[in-house]
Amino acid sequence: MEEVLVLTRRPDVDARTLDPRALRSALGHFATGVAVVTAQAGDRVLAITINSFSSVSLSPPLVLFSVADTSPSLPPLLAADRFAISVLNAGQTDLSGRFAGPRGAKWEGIEPALRPGGCPAVGPCHAVFECQHYADYDGGDHRIVVARIVAFETDPDSAPLIFHRGGYHELNASQD
Repeated sequence: MEEVLVLTRRPDVDARTLDPRALRSALGHFATGVAVVTAQAGDRVLAITINSFSSVSLSPPLVLFSVADTSPSLPPLLAADRFAISVLNAGQTDLSGRFAGPRGAKWEGIEPALRPGGCPAVGPCHAVFECQHYADYDGGDHRIVVARIVAFETDPDSAPLIFHRGGYHELNASQD
């Protein structure tokens, strides 16, 4: 007999009982890396700072991140043939802030680094993953995007940019 896995949702917690500010502060206790998702959208290059990046699978090679449903960059990102996820290094705090903001002159004074597959990226950085859209899911007020990695590169000599408890932090480059 074949085993069948049935997924069910748990009853919703009444969100009104959770203080949003206290919840955000508690979630900030989990240190994350900082990345920028970039894609070509017509005649412009879109860029969004994320810190919800995570590995999903090695076979197939999948990662995920989330984007606010209200982000004007979400529809063109989901429609892009390819996009890049650039993991920022310790010296790129300014880029994190620049690409986290609303539209405007995000790229003023810098040029996107064109990946071999043709999509734009931030460079140089700690790591970069060139991806294709694989799936996306409802995640409350965000869209959870699952991406298939088609190419990547890393800079093992750089240190990552870390976000923890509302601020940026740096780690030393890994020692071999």
